[in-house]
Amino acid sequence: MILVTLGTQDKSFVRLLKTIEKAKKKGIIQDEIVVQGGYTTYQSDAFQVFDLIPMEEFEQLMDEASLVITHGGVGSILTALQKGKKVIAAPRLKKYKEHTNNHQIEIVDAFAKEGYLLPLKDFSQFAKIYKKSQTFQPKKYTSHQKQFEKAIEGYLVEHQSWYNRYKEGLLYLFFGGCTTLINLLVFYLLDLLQVNPYLNNTIAWIVAVLFAYVTNKYFVFESKEKKGKKAAQELGSFFVARVLSYGIDMGGLYLFYQLLSFPKMLVKIGMNIVVILFNYIVSKLFIFRKKEIHSRS
Repeated sequence: MILVTLGTQDKSFVRLLKTIEKAKKKGIIQDEIVVQGGYTTYQSDAFQVFDLIPMEEFEQLMDEASLVITHGGVGSILTALQKGKKVIAAPRLKKYKEHTNNHQIEIVDAFAKEGYLLPLKDFSQFAKIYKKSQTFQPKKYTSHQKQFEKAIEGYLVEHQSWYNRYKEGLLYLFFGGCTTLINLLVFYLLDLLQVNPYLNNTIAWIVAVLFAYVTNKYFVFESKEKKGKKAAQELGSFFVARVLSYGIDMGGLYLFYQLLSFPKMLVKIGMNIVVILFNYIVSKLFIFRKKEIHSRS
């Protein structure tokens, strides 16, 4: 029996199932196929498809499988390797909207380089890879999971482009700069209307916070998959953090403008720099947290 597992990634991986179905109908695959599809909805008379399988049942299927075909999630790969199974791993690709980026390519390459599995990056070569799996003898996986995961993380950092390596920080600086410009522009325009500086600062803060939430969530930290209660908690945490930064901003305005008589706009610019750094640290560590690499995604 062949077990196909697509993990819990919240994006479809129909491309892999179509390839396996085609191979089954052509007679390339003779064995029974069971698919744990997760969020991938697919109907076929070539194999059984389940969305999420109870852990005990999944463990039993894994024990019975002679071959595991999986996506490039570290958790899914390690589960099969710990069972001593032959593995064909196919990385999800961003261009097909199967993931938010292409990091699974590096993950699969890292395992393949160590001799643990067979990589399937070109789906037109499935028949060739499947035939190779019949005689493939994978390297025995030992229980040094944490050390190997650290090695993979190091491999990913070492082999990713400089842009991907610093993408998050660069995007935060860009959108943080945009947020600051919006904040300063609103503050400046209201100041021309002679609005009270503290009311002025509050209005500018509200406008900037709304812009910052959208850009941080969807572009910088890419946590848009959160829905329902988790999304509400994330939103609440974001605004609590922003209220703290608002207190820092207002406190700086009072200290440097009201008490020390520094120029108003100079104080506003300086406090925005402090707030940007504060917000980045809090957002990264406590709000828009990404899944660890060893998750089953």
